[in-house]
Amino acid sequence: MKFIFSLLPLVPLALSAAEHKAYTDPSSTDKDFTIQGEYSGEMNGKKTGIQIIAKGDGKFEAVGYQGGLPGDGWNGKKDKVMHAEGSREEGATTVVFKGDGLNGEADGVKFFTHKRDRHGKEIELARVDRKSPTLGEKPPEGAIVLFGEGKNDFTGSSVTEDGLLTQGATSTEKFNDFTLHIEFRLPYMPDASGQERGNSGLYLQGRYEVQMLDSFGLEGKDNECGGIYQVSEPDVNMCFSPLTWQTYDVEFKAAKFDRKGEKKSNAEVTIKHNGVIIHKDLELPGVTGGAMSKESAEPGPIYLQNHGNPVRYRNIWVIKK
Repeated sequence: MKFIFSLLPLVPLALSAAEHKAYTDPSSTDKDFTIQGEYSGEMNGKKTGIQIIAKGDGKFEAVGYQGGLPGDGWNGKKDKVMHAEGSREEGATTVVFKGDGLNGEADGVKFFTHKRDRHGKEIELARVDRKSPTLGEKPPEGAIVLFGEGKNDFTGSSVTEDGLLTQGATSTEKFNDFTLHIEFRLPYMPDASGQERGNSGLYLQGRYEVQMLDSFGLEGKDNECGGIYQVSEPDVNMCFSPLTWQTYDVEFKAAKFDRKGEKKSNAEVTIKHNGVIIHKDLELPGVTGGAMSKESAEPGPIYLQNHGNPVRYRNIWVIKK
């Protein structure tokens, strides 16, 4: 059983005050959007993955992983991760990257190095568009559909014209132990960074936050996508690029209390992000920042935080245990 305890104070989250352009439709973005994403292939005879992050105004960052992309072969050695800055000249169709073993160009289809292997073939990495293996998973018999299939059990938010749930939603149904499936799409905000870039959060029982944030290509900290604030960072950063549909699949056990209201055991959670386990049997020592209520034996809702960014959700269902 994995247990991590923190004595850091619980600080409520504030709405982002900064104004940044946020794209919510993949068919209507900017010219940098087509370059960002994931690329996979071989460099120097070894499988390599590259994530390219758009940072606005023709600026980019490339992050290279030995063994393959996160969740697809990367060896997990953060000190071996490669970084390079990239930029696109006015009128150019490619982005040029320089630095830390990632010198090359990207055109949205390939990342090419202008180097050749022993067979004389130019070394290239092809763009890949990964999808979660649980994307579109149908609710099994007995599941409670919170959003989808014409149902909407949430209050405090709205539904877009194309049928997606917006941030700031709280389920009317409340839960103790449960299995949860949720699909979410983070906005494309190239000129934003950190906590101002596609921020929301999934609150289990309205008490424990699993962060939702555009952390594509980042280190994977406890305040980034898949992290649980002040408790645990994800075992691997499985965040896909913005405007890609992603999934959380959660197994949650509520904290247990005796008749006097004294806590007997902590809440516990196992989470898969895009099909990869990022937390396994993780104990939650207490509520996280921004919680709707204190810990108790009472069930709690599913809450999707409004942090000022247009995050979208669909296909949300729960199985009570």
